[in-house]
Amino acid sequence: MSEHDSVPARTRSIGVNRSLSRAWAAPVRAMNRFLGTADGASATNRLRRVDGSAVVDCGLYIDGKREPGDFSPDEALREACARENAFVWLGLHEPEQDEMADIARIYGLHELAVEDAVLAEQRPKLEQFGTVHFLVLRTARYVPHGELTETSQVVETGQMMIFIGEQFVITVRHGDASELGSVRADLETERAALLEQGPWAVAYAVTDRVVDLYVEVADQVEADLDIIEEGVFSRDSASPIQAIYQMKRELVEFRRAVVPLQRPLATITSTTIRLAPKEIRRYFRDVQDHLTRTVEQVSSYDDLLNSILQARLAQVTVDQNNDMRKIAAWAGISAVWTAIAGIYGMNFVHMPEKEWQYGYPGVIAVMLVISVLLYRAFRRNGWL
Repeated sequence: MSEHDSVPARTRSIGVNRSLSRAWAAPVRAMNRFLGTADGASATNRLRRVDGSAVVDCGLYIDGKREPGDFSPDEALREACARENAFVWLGLHEPEQDEMADIARIYGLHELAVEDAVLAEQRPKLEQFGTVHFLVLRTARYVPHGELTETSQVVETGQMMIFIGEQFVITVRHGDASELGSVRADLETERAALLEQGPWAVAYAVTDRVVDLYVEVADQVEADLDIIEEGVFSRDSASPIQAIYQMKRELVEFRRAVVPLQRPLATITSTTIRLAPKEIRRYFRDVQDHLTRTVEQVSSYDDLLNSILQARLAQVTVDQNNDMRKIAAWAGISAVWTAIAGIYGMNFVHMPEKEWQYGYPGVIAVMLVISVLLYRAFRRNGWL
């Protein structure tokens, strides 16, 4: 590639940085030996993170095996271009514009893709810029919570961008929803043969991890929905509408991460376009199956949550009707007292029982008897 041909010139321009990196590496390795740390590269990367760099790890892989030693991004690419069946895996976490621009100059990344990688406000997609493919994923993580309220966060989302070139793969992670340290370790130890397939093997492993987290989130969301459904139809307590609506909002956020990924995976697994090696496409098809199952789960959860919300609204309506019937029943009973008291309160001279010795207690007794009869009638009809 023409971008790779210009790597030596760019390397000379930042030779000072490479010298500083090598100068730092020696004392770090010495400290690792003193502390008993097996991986000197990990300590160097931690040091870079302290210094403010977005570089989490930069590894050079030849024939599926990682080369020992510490490499800066430009040095690793220069070594990969000089070797057969070699590529670079550069991991970044929330890079700033300036640092991402330097990486773009070294690896020949398109400015539009770089802008997307910095802003991290994209929906899942797959784009091609020359020989470089740009895959965008949305990560998701379940947030544990004691009780679902109207402010509970159930699903935390982030973004993962993957630049896939002929001799490099760059992963850019935003948020803490999906760490890649375990993915890299698994590829380097348990699935080293897969790395022989090149950069697309890394793209598969990262996508597989993201989709596996989708499956975990979907299963845990289902448990929350069971609790909400049980609360709605429980006689002792009912889930508030605000909590149900908050769960629906969280499910919409999760849906935005899961559903749009179907199209990029369909493109990768297509037998007509053939972006990835044949063996890797088989692995991607397995990821696609898991994603399809998760999409179906999310769709069913959405329908279930709509049903739960409608049932809760119906319950609220019924409760309001019951309250109105109780109010009307007590108003009817009190109307008897009001009517009789109002009649005898007109103070006419000629009124029945006005001069009767037992007139007052008799009227009270009549009002009590009528009230008891009305109360029993309302109670029998379920109004009280």
